[in-house]
Amino acid sequence: MDASKSNTPLHVSTSQSFLPEHFINRELSWLEFNARVLEEAKDSSNPLLERVKFLAITSSNLDEFFMVRIAGLREQTFGDGAPQDHAPDGMGCREQMSEVARRTQAQVAEQYACWNEVLKPCLAEEGIQILRPDQLNSSQTEWLESYFQERIFPVLTPMAIDPSHPSPLFHNRNLYLATILEREAGGIGPRRLFAVVQLPSVLPRLIQVKPPQHHFVLLEEVIASKLQLLFGSCRVVSWTTFRITRDSDLEVLEQEADDLLQLIEDRLKARRRGDAVRLEVNAGASDEIVRQIVESEGLHDDSKYQEVYRVPGMVDLTALWQVVKLPGFHHLREVPFSPRSLREMTNRASGNLFDIMRKRDLLLHHPFDSFDPVVEFIQRAADDPQVLAIKQTLYRTGGADSPIVRALIEAAENGKHVTALVELKARFDEETNVGWAREMERAGVHVIFGFLDLKTHCKVALVVRKEKEGLRRYVHLSTGNYNPITARLYTDMGLFTSDPKFGEDASALFNLLTGYSDGHPWQRLTPAPMNLHQQTIDLIEEQTSRAQRGKTAWIFAKINSLVDHKVIEALYRASQAGVKIDLVIRGVCCLRPGLPGISDNIHVRSVVDRYLEHTRFFIFGPEAEAKIFLSSADWMPRNFFRRVEVMFPILDPDIKQRILQQIVPIYMRDNVKARLLESDGTHCRATCQEEETPHRSQKELMEMVQPIAEEEAPEPERRAARAILFAQRKQRRNASA
Repeated sequence: MDASKSNTPLHVSTSQSFLPEHFINRELSWLEFNARVLEEAKDSSNPLLERVKFLAITSSNLDEFFMVRIAGLREQTFGDGAPQDHAPDGMGCREQMSEVARRTQAQVAEQYACWNEVLKPCLAEEGIQILRPDQLNSSQTEWLESYFQERIFPVLTPMAIDPSHPSPLFHNRNLYLATILEREAGGIGPRRLFAVVQLPSVLPRLIQVKPPQHHFVLLEEVIASKLQLLFGSCRVVSWTTFRITRDSDLEVLEQEADDLLQLIEDRLKARRRGDAVRLEVNAGASDEIVRQIVESEGLHDDSKYQEVYRVPGMVDLTALWQVVKLPGFHHLREVPFSPRSLREMTNRASGNLFDIMRKRDLLLHHPFDSFDPVVEFIQRAADDPQVLAIKQTLYRTGGADSPIVRALIEAAENGKHVTALVELKARFDEETNVGWAREMERAGVHVIFGFLDLKTHCKVALVVRKEKEGLRRYVHLSTGNYNPITARLYTDMGLFTSDPKFGEDASALFNLLTGYSDGHPWQRLTPAPMNLHQQTIDLIEEQTSRAQRGKTAWIFAKINSLVDHKVIEALYRASQAGVKIDLVIRGVCCLRPGLPGISDNIHVRSVVDRYLEHTRFFIFGPEAEAKIFLSSADWMPRNFFRRVEVMFPILDPDIKQRILQQIVPIYMRDNVKARLLESDGTHCRATCQEEETPHRSQKELMEMVQPIAEEEAPEPERRAARAILFAQRKQRRNASA
């Protein structure tokens, strides 16, 4: 069946309605996901710096959760507009706000207990300490005094706040030091002052005190010790560190703009002025300071909504990334991993990627397979005199030196026709993408920005090459971004193909994006928002029909989120018909598995491990008849209706067998890092019984390619990896003893 055609069985009932209690609340499901990440920080079997990394990730995740999800929910709850409809699970906005606040406060308390009681003492045992200024020895104190005078003091700006000095705008997620001061009688200004000092973002939050190399002090504590220097003869009554989180969802839908690039730049400036959604302060902050900030920002500090987070330690645990990135300490990290190279994947000593693609399709499973072939694909196209045109979508381009973007610029300078669709609305990457768009335009790349009311989220690269037989199209499609950095940190899949039908569809997709060209009869690609949602439901109902006819039916999906209630209802109907359904969902899942008579045949698991699970692929039908698809889209309304997405089939028999016989079974037998979703919305860790062999999916996927990768790695890298592995084993033996 072609991917775009509908094949809804006539006898599949779609009329049954499901009750609110059959769905899990989206926001609460997200908090469950972050709790699973926090479990990894608590897990003593993980190397210490990996645990610190997971703790920093939970804090970063909460930042985005507040800036986007809670900001939207808060606007519906307290805004002037009409109240929104209830979520499919039946919870109203105010009920969600209250429950989310309760659970988030509890999760933040767990974060700080993990840091204060476990990770911080463990780091101290390894010589990594975060000290107060008064805990330093004399030589360290002398060094810090010099550092303050030379590096910190010149960039500080003390700001008193009173009727003649209005409160400054507290920038989103910036750290501030707030203080209550008392002046001597007869001095200039009021007797009692509220004042703030912004912590300069140009300075490290954790200051390495020398010597020794790995002792740190917090920037705010250094500044707090010098408040009297900043504010003259004032007496410091109290002080605290605080941070405001603001509504930062960059909303441009339904706005008219002659220049989308300029509109995005304007909105990036406005982002800093969004409504406050959270205040974080030290647990010991005085009520006077908290009240002053809460009232100026319009926040709620009551038992119901709890928008103030009083934390027992340093505000903003994302600062721990500075510790994670410390050089050395290899025994406290995961063993380095070298991905499989293209040479091994194709069993060729060397070869032109275009030659390989002409013979067969090629699947890359990152980060277990190297991302280098993707970069090589664009770089080779940029240099190849036979290549006439390159077209590519760019969602998250990467940092300041993206090799993909550099290759596109080089291709344009070489006289090729280069089109780059840069998604300016890629959340929290907008500024980077704006910069790359400007640079590519200057180099002669034809830069477009897609649609005003849709994000272009699909990952497609098209190369048009002149060959003896005529023009041939080469296509790369992926579940993840064209970003070499995240390709080493996320699991994703990418497909290389020269199948003419893929090429025709890819050309049609770019024509749609650049010229609104519609009406193409899709042969391989299933795009959103046109027909991806209906096609997904059709594929589910095809399996429902098989089960109703007494045939074996199976659905497997590996996605990041499952939210769309119509897809969930289709899965419920499939389960009721007897379809076996296995779902591997990293994050949000609004489906309740295991409900009697509703979802008995549905099993949901989540894997949280070393790499962020980001792959999206689907299997419909038993192995002999399986239809396999990869996609850039999750099963969420935004992906189906508010983004340009692509689902595409796997047709090569060898690739299908690799997915069916290797990749899927590895994920399904994970009993180390997998968690199973219960019908009450909680997850329990898959247990490895005493007689069972432990199976860790990501580890096994690495081991499938590691022997080959080790053979290709330079000898010093192999020696370093073996030394780290030996040190970790010794550490575990000592701990068990």
